[in-house]
Amino acid sequence: MRPGQETPRAPYGSWASPVTAAAAAAGEARTEWVAFVGDEVWWTELRPAEGGRSALVRRTPDGTVGEVLGPDWDVRTRVIEYGGRPWLPLGDDPAAGCVFTHWADQRVYRMRPGSTPEPISPEPAVPQGARYCDVTRVGDEVWCLREAATGSHQADVRRELVALPLDGTAGRDPAAVRVLAASHHFMSGPKVSPDGTRVCWLGWDHPAMPWDGTVVMCAPIGPDGALGTAQVVAGGPGASVSQVEWDPDRPDVLYLLSDQDGWWNLHELTPGGMSRALCPRAEEFGEALWRIGAQWFFPVGGGRLFVAHGTAGRRLAVLEADGTLRDLNGAEQYTEWAVLATDGRRLVATAAGPRHPRTLLLIDPEGDEPVSGAEVLRAPYTAYADYLPPGYYAVFHGEDGEEVHAYVYPPHHSGHTAPEGELPPFLVQAHGGPTTRSQLVADLSVAFFTSRGIGVVDVQYGGSTGFGRRYRDRLRGQWGVVDVRDCATAARGLVAQGLADPQRLGIRGGSAGGWTAAASLVTEPELYCVAGIYYPLLDPEGWSERGTHDFESRYLDSLVGPWPEAAARYAEVSPLRGADRVRAPFVLLQGLDDPICLPSQAEAFLERLKDSGVPHAYLTFPGEQHGFRRAETVVACLHAELSAYAQSFGFEAPGVPRTELTAGLRTEQAA
Repeated sequence: MRPGQETPRAPYGSWASPVTAAAAAAGEARTEWVAFVGDEVWWTELRPAEGGRSALVRRTPDGTVGEVLGPDWDVRTRVIEYGGRPWLPLGDDPAAGCVFTHWADQRVYRMRPGSTPEPISPEPAVPQGARYCDVTRVGDEVWCLREAATGSHQADVRRELVALPLDGTAGRDPAAVRVLAASHHFMSGPKVSPDGTRVCWLGWDHPAMPWDGTVVMCAPIGPDGALGTAQVVAGGPGASVSQVEWDPDRPDVLYLLSDQDGWWNLHELTPGGMSRALCPRAEEFGEALWRIGAQWFFPVGGGRLFVAHGTAGRRLAVLEADGTLRDLNGAEQYTEWAVLATDGRRLVATAAGPRHPRTLLLIDPEGDEPVSGAEVLRAPYTAYADYLPPGYYAVFHGEDGEEVHAYVYPPHHSGHTAPEGELPPFLVQAHGGPTTRSQLVADLSVAFFTSRGIGVVDVQYGGSTGFGRRYRDRLRGQWGVVDVRDCATAARGLVAQGLADPQRLGIRGGSAGGWTAAASLVTEPELYCVAGIYYPLLDPEGWSERGTHDFESRYLDSLVGPWPEAAARYAEVSPLRGADRVRAPFVLLQGLDDPICLPSQAEAFLERLKDSGVPHAYLTFPGEQHGFRRAETVVACLHAELSAYAQSFGFEAPGVPRTELTAGLRTEQAA
């Protein structure tokens, strides 16, 4: 636009935007599971345009980026259905290769450069019947967590720490697998001490989730590689240990990420069982353990650790041996950091902010300008910088004065504004989990809406991580109440501030956020006029009657109440049972291969609505599981959402195919 030229005015929602649904889908290409391999850096990378495949990628010192494996390999695991660390380099020399779990059969493979990967775990009796993750090398073996099917139901599994010979004998003979330990129904992978004499891991049992309470197990390693008697050395009921690591210099010292004092802080555990908080703060240094092998801190020797810490966001820092926390310079533009790997001197981290897409960086913490001088390993998209909303952190207050944390993304377009006096429509966004959080960062799936004139408020409702255990515990026994109420508080807060049109409020969310969106339509029929509901939990009673996978099968014991003792409570908060109170139109988007929130729930919900006259669309996606990975699926969903919002908010959505919202039963299956 030329200087002095007036910005074109158009109604909110109708702005033409270059942020297409295809661009938003491409922006979902996450980089994760990073490791140094000599002077190279390797990581896994989601490829939405390749059917959601996870590629193993390497970057050489000269900046060349390429795949380690061919396009037929998909490096990810189904352990606890949310996955975990799926690969491990076999040494500091890239020529040593790696081991990895392949999605198609869930077997562990060894890759030697120049050769076709070969399986080193047995072929299971049923497809994907044995799954592996969180691997560590011990001599001529790799030790890892194995999750094996024991029956026909997806909740019939057992977990063990096992050893797989690197020579591939277990790939041909199942008897070559050594079982190391099976202390708990749920376990993390093994962590071997620097001197090779001991191994530790995390464990917990139903009905606890890992953010409720875990224990740290430790066992001696005998000369023959067998484990001695394992003992609990830390943790317990009411103390969630999310990560445990050995000190690289002191083989009898452990570092723990524990919330025993109300926040996930770092602790040092010495041989006598003495635990010492390294830097006690009312901040989080980690997160809930949703994926086995996740790491949030890295010991680098000399009593120092690389960390990320904060509440509503994260800052990158070095925790010194004396307890001093040294934030790294030049990071002001970033609100979210995650440390992903270290070679003992440098670190690899991701950084992002509201106007800065997630970037993979190689950082020398001792440099004069650690962040501004960092080497970019994987550059972010830059084409849409003028269309990213200026998101900000906000706190709303409920009727009882309780704080509700949220991230507000107002409508934003460099070339459009709305007619004077018009208030924008707003979408309340509820994250999944529910024991997790979202982040205040550039996100093209949010910009897809804000660049068209629709605001988004991303609510960190009670139960979210990032604000200490007390805030998480607000949701205990109150799911379907506190989350719904907090989302409504944020929506009404925006209206009270004159930032949102009270007649044009919608709600969207996936998984647990889909539950909150559906429950909000039931509980707040006068507040929201439309919803976008992704792969939701809708039937808590069916879920608790073996209606989901093993990991979350007892999750509702803490969120709603013990089953079946609290059956009346389940019925009270069930979106399925309350479906007759829904008045607002919605789109319901479901993967047909979802093992967590089964399609049968969505179908039962729609059956109850068939005579209600509520307009809706139900789109199903064969081959998609829990959380959509394919670019074409993301595109179809965003188009369906925007079409529904346009019809409900009263504007035209240029360039977006219309999704018909009709009453009665109708399913549209994507190709």
